[in-house]
Amino acid sequence: MKKQLLLLGGGHAHMVTLANLSTFLNKGYGVTVVQPSDYHYYSGMGPGMLGGSYAPEDIRFATRKLVETCGGRFVLGKAFRIDPDRQVVLLEGSDEVLPYDVLSCNVGSSVPRDLLRGETENVFTAKPIEQLLVAQQRILDCTADRTITVAIIGSGPSSLEIAGNIHQLCRKQAVNMPVIRIFCGRDFLSGRPDRVRTLARKLLKRKGVDIVQEGYVQQIDNHRIVLENGHEYAADILFHAVGVKPPPIFTRSGLSIGPDGGLRVNACLQSVDQDNIFGGGDCIYFEAEPLDKVGVYAVRQNPILYRNLLAALEGGPLERFQPGGRYLLIYNLGEGEGIFSKGMITFCGKLAFFLKDWIDRRFIRTFQVSA
Repeated sequence: MKKQLLLLGGGHAHMVTLANLSTFLNKGYGVTVVQPSDYHYYSGMGPGMLGGSYAPEDIRFATRKLVETCGGRFVLGKAFRIDPDRQVVLLEGSDEVLPYDVLSCNVGSSVPRDLLRGETENVFTAKPIEQLLVAQQRILDCTADRTITVAIIGSGPSSLEIAGNIHQLCRKQAVNMPVIRIFCGRDFLSGRPDRVRTLARKLLKRKGVDIVQEGYVQQIDNHRIVLENGHEYAADILFHAVGVKPPPIFTRSGLSIGPDGGLRVNACLQSVDQDNIFGGGDCIYFEAEPLDKVGVYAVRQNPILYRNLLAALEGGPLERFQPGGRYLLIYNLGEGEGIFSKGMITFCGKLAFFLKDWIDRRFIRTFQVSA
């Protein structure tokens, strides 16, 4: 029986591998890709889709079509557990097991939901990206006949971009502008350069976005936010954007993990205790140098992961991944404005968004096939 390559997820770190599936197939290897959707959405453009700058088809990759066009097998489903002894992956809600000789994991990350209580119909998270479309329609429906309050819980860039793009969405399409409020604990954009934090506050203030720094949120339900100091705030729609964590699949599988629950990998992006399991992106813990949960590392891992998967199937030598130096960050604040930051260079305005839009669209075009 021919060797089997199994890919969990079609995310950023698997883009080069997916683009070169024919290489594996032409060498006689079987290829199976598992993903819970026919499409993979580019998270860097998600807030822009929420704000109406992009349509869904502008920011997604047609994973199923790409795989099946090349002659591989696409499985619509979600991996639940890896059994490294049997070399199979078990799927959530299915009796089917998928065998592998070499396995690569790019299953992304999700927003923890431990603060949520009771009804959560009007609570949305930054991931999965598809949910932002549901949130967009809910906002427009609710603002059709009254002024509502939209609350965003989180202190990081996701909160910043969501707030700015909700403002853009409502300014262009809503009948009534909502009250937009960010609950950031005690420190907004902690760990970001001071200049970035100053510019972000300035832009949000100009848009009328409130920033609440009374303390951390202790509980969230459908229309209520409870802070650690006991104060309560009402909200009609809530966005939970408190950071991301790898899914629990690696813990369930008994594989070595990092402190965040991500698959612990060595310098070759290879599991530290299973030499035929690899991974990339947000779902791994890079043992040599813990990495920020930013897409740039997944993109940098792309070619190394592709070559190492091929080498693992062929019994060749593996390459080491070098994370590289400083990376560029550009935040989309809506209404054609952004904040640019790299090293000592920081500025905001139309040019920042223009650069982000150009970079993002170029990345999409490189790997996108028609839906």
